[in-house]
Amino acid sequence: MKITKYEHACIVVEMDGKRLVIDPGSFTKSLTDLQNIVGVVITHVHADHFEKDLVASILAANTDAPVISVKEVTDQLKDVATITIDAGDHKTIGPFSLEFFGGRHAYIHDKVPQNQNVGVLVNETLYYPGDSFSPPDKKAIKVAAVPVSGPWLKFGEAMDFIRAIKPERVFPAHDGFLSEGGQYFTDRWLGDAEGIEYYPLKPGESLSID
Repeated sequence: MKITKYEHACIVVEMDGKRLVIDPGSFTKSLTDLQNIVGVVITHVHADHFEKDLVASILAANTDAPVISVKEVTDQLKDVATITIDAGDHKTIGPFSLEFFGGRHAYIHDKVPQNQNVGVLVNETLYYPGDSFSPPDKKAIKVAAVPVSGPWLKFGEAMDFIRAIKPERVFPAHDGFLSEGGQYFTDRWLGDAEGIEYYPLKPGESLSID
């Protein structure tokens, strides 16, 4: 299984020649190869995870691919295939087995709606929590895409999340808000975390998992 990071929150997973796109949002600029996509998973409705024009381009190139997401997202999509999910659901799309966890976006402020949000576990291998630190109900996670910056988190929470779920490998996600210096220190601190292999993936870089 090949995992490729794109800008900010977007991840593409490839297996058996098929691809799954997760959270193609407004920061996503370098995702230009839209072929062989069997589905699009969107963790929640915020624009940095759900950019309608990019989703439309993906679906135009892959007419059988559904959007798999929470109701707040699928309610906004008309005339395309959608699968509405919530925490606790399991779905299979092509070669990808998907499990969903959590249910709500991390708290930001009482003036900001606490939207629906799901974390997604792909093939019992890659876990990405979206905008939350909801843990997967699993004993072992091979790879975690860990959010490292945003208005809803502080960095210590990312470290605690890693400690709680104990993944074998980690790469940073939700990092579009970081300056160059902020990315440097994020990589340094995560790289020093004990018991994990840290991969400071940049947009377009990949990690292969047996």
